[in-house]
Amino acid sequence: MDIRDCADNLSGVLDSAALVVSQGRLLVMPTDTVYGVGADAFNPAAVANLLAAKGRGRDMPPPVLVASEQMAEALADGLPEEAHTLISAFWPGALTIVVTAQPALAWDLGDTQGTVALRMPDSDIARQLLERTGPLAVSSANTTGNPAAITAAGAADMLGESVSLYLDGGPAPGQVASTIVDLTGHPARILREGAIDRDQIAALIELEPEPESDSESEPGAAPDTAGGPGDEAEEVAGTQVQSTGAVDAESAADPFSAPAEEAGPPPSRTAYPEHTEP
Repeated sequence: MDIRDCADNLSGVLDSAALVVSQGRLLVMPTDTVYGVGADAFNPAAVANLLAAKGRGRDMPPPVLVASEQMAEALADGLPEEAHTLISAFWPGALTIVVTAQPALAWDLGDTQGTVALRMPDSDIARQLLERTGPLAVSSANTTGNPAAITAAGAADMLGESVSLYLDGGPAPGQVASTIVDLTGHPARILREGAIDRDQIAALIELEPEPESDSESEPGAAPDTAGGPGDEAEEVAGTQVQSTGAVDAESAADPFSAPAEEAGPPPSRTAYPEHTEP
């Protein structure tokens, strides 16, 4: 198992990582949230291997990490003005935007319904790697049902030999998950509120009104302690996020799982679910 310390000859380590990506193999990398397992976004076989290593199917497409706004522009079918506004305010950082994918690109991330989730991580190691490799399809470094790794060794324990190279950048922050904003329609919609709160987004762009709760607690009613996913904090990619109630118990614990088809918020305009990380 090949684990490289990024504190020792970072440039050489990143060159080796870029070679691994160019050969269609998988690597694990640190980000500003948790460790991620990455593959060349333009290599369908590599992306399929990424999903297989995690025990996921095409219905759980990975997001794409980019090194710059220009890289994001090349992947989208025209970034809307709202995207540029949010990027200017929050990139690099904990903002994931879902936009219409450039249809001319030869890639296959899974069943994305013509969309792509993009983020520029606030991690020097990650961005330097992305500058060498170009866009990477990246999912949290864990197997389905397990917490996302915050160390390279933790990722190796779960993913083992399915990954060719592990980049050890020290413990990841494991901070609150990114906020995901769907910009494929107007007005924009928050799919998951994370490190950047709704008010910060609403101060910059128009947002779809929040869906009203289906029911309200009766005065004096006892809190629900049955353990259902409706309003308890769920563990997602090593962070705590508030479940919307639109996911089942298994989905709520899985950062890439699709929402269950239940009454609640309006139908999604994108295949990307609420829980997308890192």
